[in-house]
Amino acid sequence: MKPITLHTNHMNDVTIISNIFIDEYMPKANGSFVKVYLYLLRLLSSSDKIVSVAVIADCLEDSEKDIIRALNYWDKAGALTLERDRKDTIIGITLNDLANVDQTAFDEMAAAASTNEDNINLPSPEPLSIPSIPEDNVKESNTFEKLTYSPSQVEELTNNDEIKWLMNIIEIYLERLLKPTDIQLILFLYENVGFSVELIMYLYEYCVSKNKKNSSYIEAVALRWAEEGVDTVEKAEATAVAYNANFNAVAKAFGMNRMPGAIEQKFITTWVNTYAFNIDIIIEACNRTILAVQKPDFKYADKILESWFKKGVHHLADIEKLDLEHAKTNAATPKPASSTKPSNNKFNAFPQRAYTATDYSSLEQRLLNKQ
Repeated sequence: MKPITLHTNHMNDVTIISNIFIDEYMPKANGSFVKVYLYLLRLLSSSDKIVSVAVIADCLEDSEKDIIRALNYWDKAGALTLERDRKDTIIGITLNDLANVDQTAFDEMAAAASTNEDNINLPSPEPLSIPSIPEDNVKESNTFEKLTYSPSQVEELTNNDEIKWLMNIIEIYLERLLKPTDIQLILFLYENVGFSVELIMYLYEYCVSKNKKNSSYIEAVALRWAEEGVDTVEKAEATAVAYNANFNAVAKAFGMNRMPGAIEQKFITTWVNTYAFNIDIIIEACNRTILAVQKPDFKYADKILESWFKKGVHHLADIEKLDLEHAKTNAATPKPASSTKPSNNKFNAFPQRAYTATDYSSLEQRLLNKQ
């Protein structure tokens, strides 16, 4: 996730809300979009102006897609200007002086929205693809289309006694009343993803146990489960146990007194899911890494495991065979003959005298005569 630098072309020493925004923009915009704009104003008054979509989503307890949708909305309305790189990723946000903004585009957007039954789903450009690595290395799935339910649809669906009961339980888990974003996510998981009430309950219980209560994180975990075919509480429990067991095993092999971080967990997930290695093989790679570089190095271990994956390793016995083949290859490879070069030592630069048996006898006689 690339950091986003905030800029402004007007006063930024205090949090100021333009009267133009309050009078013209706020009444016609969706409440969630207004929250994003106000939060950006607040950030401008702080010392740290480096932020990311994920940070905004966590603070406002919204999904990253909704944050991007709001940024696109205000960009189109002229209230701010988004700066993007070549990959169309947001890298900068400039909040514009509303007194100098032509409101024609915003008025057209507001007029179009007023004819739409669902005022939440306002027109906006296609969401940008901004990569992120949540703690569980979850990724958002494109299999399920994220829908926004209209107030009438929400009212109809929440009249279901089962849904009512589910929402009451989730409020207990979250220790607060449900927000509109929470309700939208619950209905999406129930209606579109096809999760049962019991599975949704376990999803929230699992995320809250990890002290993760924001909607974006919960949604990401749910979509990862859906991609992996997790459709029952039993499968979800097994998945959670497997992930934690793998992380703990690698941390222990590396001698770490903490759980692996987000990037490190991404490596482990690749080793387990992409390479399909069992934990014994992964631990062997970790052990060899420690012997080679004397420290935990996930990149080094990944090179070992990638090599084994390409060579078709499935069991520890396969690694032993590779080691034997490597040893035989080294033994069969002829070593270059060592050439003896004359020494550059100054002592050896003098001509060396060759002594005969007569010389030694003469020397011995001289020594005897001296006694």
